[in-house]
Amino acid sequence: MKITITTGTGSGPTALAAFDAALLQSGVGNYNLIPLSSVIPPSSELQQGCYIAPVSEFGHRLYVVISSQQAIEPGVEAWAGLGWVQDTSGKGLFVEHHGLNEAGVSQDIHRSLSAMVANRSHDQYGSICSRLVGITCEKQPVCAVVIAVYENQGWQLGGIAL
Repeated sequence: MKITITTGTGSGPTALAAFDAALLQSGVGNYNLIPLSSVIPPSSELQQGCYIAPVSEFGHRLYVVISSQQAIEPGVEAWAGLGWVQDTSGKGLFVEHHGLNEAGVSQDIHRSLSAMVANRSHDQYGSICSRLVGITCEKQPVCAVVIAVYENQGWQLGGIAL
């Protein structure tokens, strides 16, 4: 399975509008997001980049691990981050953290993954990887997102795919 790690930042007249702008920048703004916990299935290949969404998938369900942070006061930063580890089979773990500064988010990612790996001492995971993104609120609310995109699924109506 290919999992795409994508990021986005956005601003808008409300925190929700900023979140929508960040989702659109990351490429997942026209999906119904279904959040997952933090397990990476075996044989997974992680790639970083913007998620390219075909127009025909508008409204589909999209399975994701998501980190999101908003800021509404001028001068305040919003940081989101995902961290991960994988073993040689491709299975692994994600963590999602968010906060008001890059250093704090990065530290939380490393501390969480280190503990999670220690809890699974029978597994041999590689080094910790991470992706962070941030934005500073100037006038309007802002949002930062980092998203691991697993797969999408269309809808069916009476057994007919839409």
